[in-house]
Amino acid sequence: MDEIICIVDSDGFRVTAMDRSHISFVTLDLKPTVFDEFECSEPERITLDTDEFMKVLKRMKNTDILTLTLDEGNLIVGLKGDAERKFKIRLIDIDYEPPQPPVLEYNSSIEVPSNLVRDCITDMDLFADRLNFLFDENYFIVTSDGEFGSADIKYLHGENITEVVKSCFSIDKLKEIFKASKFSKYVTISLGNDKPVTINFNLASNDGCLGFLLAPRIEQDE
Repeated sequence: MDEIICIVDSDGFRVTAMDRSHISFVTLDLKPTVFDEFECSEPERITLDTDEFMKVLKRMKNTDILTLTLDEGNLIVGLKGDAERKFKIRLIDIDYEPPQPPVLEYNSSIEVPSNLVRDCITDMDLFADRLNFLFDENYFIVTSDGEFGSADIKYLHGENITEVVKSCFSIDKLKEIFKASKFSKYVTISLGNDKPVTINFNLASNDGCLGFLLAPRIEQDE
């Protein structure tokens, strides 16, 4: 995503964006209580070049305190640790409204450890470029089948699943998504037959959510 629109108001900090290929959609929603301090007297729209923003964030250390301030067409990023550092990022002109995610209904959702799914995706990547997610009444099943091998992983989910659902997805896209596994210990996956998957990383306090919507790979078998 080359550019993002951040909306900040009394309800918190929100970002919605779609990638250029229209395959994945991301939402970030942080409530004011997530922050040590939060002050926003009127709604603000922060329009950023993603690459420039990430260059600054990559300079942040684990022990730094991050401060974001808006000032005269710039986002001021403060990093306070052993030293106090300040970066100024110019806002860019974006003349469209932030996209809204489609509303999808699912009959099947499970909550599983984030790291478990991340490791499953890495295992599937050994043999193929796509994998299948499947829910049945007992198991969350991940499978892949490539030219030189295959993999099959089962996880006893313990949820009330009444319908068997299955869909196929790009492993590369899922690997990118599950880089966010540190956001939350658990992830909620909502799945349907040959439809987009919704992946939500929710903070334990319910004060924040990082969500993804990923379109399926639908290919005819040869």
